[in-house]
Amino acid sequence: MNSLREKIAQEIRTRGPIAFSRYMELCLYDPELGYYRRPAEQFGKAGDFYTSSDVHAVFGRLMARQFEEMWRVLGSPEQITIKELGPGRGLFAQDVLDWSQKKFPEFFRALLYVLVEQSPALRRRIETSLQSRLDTGKAQLLSDQQPVSGPAIIFANEFFDALPVDIVSDRGSLRIGVQQSGSKVAKFAESWVPSSAQELEFLDRYSVRPESDERLEVHLQAQRSLAQAADFDRGFLIIIDYGYTRAEQLAGRHRGTLKAVRQHAVSANPYEAPGEQDITADVNFTGLAVAAAASGLRAEKLVTQSQFLMGIGETNQFADALEDCRLPQERAKVALQLKHLVTPAGMGESFHVLVASKGVGAARPLAGLNFGHNEPA
Repeated sequence: MNSLREKIAQEIRTRGPIAFSRYMELCLYDPELGYYRRPAEQFGKAGDFYTSSDVHAVFGRLMARQFEEMWRVLGSPEQITIKELGPGRGLFAQDVLDWSQKKFPEFFRALLYVLVEQSPALRRRIETSLQSRLDTGKAQLLSDQQPVSGPAIIFANEFFDALPVDIVSDRGSLRIGVQQSGSKVAKFAESWVPSSAQELEFLDRYSVRPESDERLEVHLQAQRSLAQAADFDRGFLIIIDYGYTRAEQLAGRHRGTLKAVRQHAVSANPYEAPGEQDITADVNFTGLAVAAAASGLRAEKLVTQSQFLMGIGETNQFADALEDCRLPQERAKVALQLKHLVTPAGMGESFHVLVASKGVGAARPLAGLNFGHNEPA
């Protein structure tokens, strides 16, 4: 068996048509051939997409400033754990650790940085890029989520959009089968079964019912993953991703957001290149905020990445971004990179930030939540 397409087809022939969430899980996370398990580059110019950490180190620097403030809000404990879900190559962790050591030495001494990454290929890259931090015990690398004891900050940047989703329409829940044809290459075929009670409950509580010929995503795995992430004693949860609220869906936006991404090109066809393209769906922040509350967290107002970063950076006029610049052209380049992170034309308005806390009590508003006036999810 030499392709993921044939491996998926064989499972379908054995088990019968599979849910779309299972198809997406195999495409992204199959242990041997899944998109995030392969050794090929996924990030940056040479890959298929950019994350905020690919743009400039200022993203990690600003978040280090926010993390340090959270540590102080928690009473400056002697030890605090930052647990990052889906850290990719470890660039963000590297930026946070380097900047914290340079600018916030007391916070750095208290900090333990835990990276949770399942992909063996990405784990090897993290072991290389963060070798000195791992050797000294300042950072730890885990393959799965584990409960955190003591004060903690759980951080997930572009993690929830990559979790498998189910697809529903007015015809029911999507199933993936295999066409019976003489072709040597397996072709997938769609069919529909009645939606489950869980799927219908999700639509009614956090989303909308699909109209005729409309497809919507149901984020059941995201709900389960958030409950896992919320398993800590005291601290904060920060989710940064592109997504929407139920109110936006009711207004007719963000309805049917599933897409495939390959070499920075977006496609609506998730069946074209299994294992060789990313498959993603916008995050339902209303569902995540309710799931956070059900896990004992207090969700703050939803803000855009632009508002969040502007709130953190305005106190020192984004000196974190420009400190290392010696020449005018360097400052101009960094200003453009920062613009990409915060403006509507870049990532600033398409990405949202959900902050939730547990055991924190009434504290003054965090810097990242002190800019803008969005309504809660």
